[in-house]
Amino acid sequence: MSDREQTTTTQEVKSTRSAKEISKWSMVIAAFWIGILSIVKALWYLFAQGTMTADGMMVPAPGFGLSMNDIIISGLALAAVFTPVYFSIFLEKIRDIKTGGPVGGAE
Repeated sequence: MSDREQTTTTQEVKSTRSAKEISKWSMVIAAFWIGILSIVKALWYLFAQGTMTADGMMVPAPGFGLSMNDIIISGLALAAVFTPVYFSIFLEKIRDIKTGGPVGGAE
């Protein structure tokens, strides 16, 4: 194997690792997004302050503004943006298994 082929193979391995890390961290961020916003929504009325009107009446604070459906869909969309990166790595592995090795003959 020439030096040029070895450099190309090393670069491919590095890009694959970084793609896996990006995909993993996007899923972790999406999980935190859903978890933290769900907890904030559940505890919103405990910490939200109402306002007093001029005649001394208490007006309750407005709601959180996001439904649980919105929170979950936004978290899933956040994870789905990076899923194709991970899915392409998965398809490359299947292709390597079918062809008997990585494309280009590098091992």
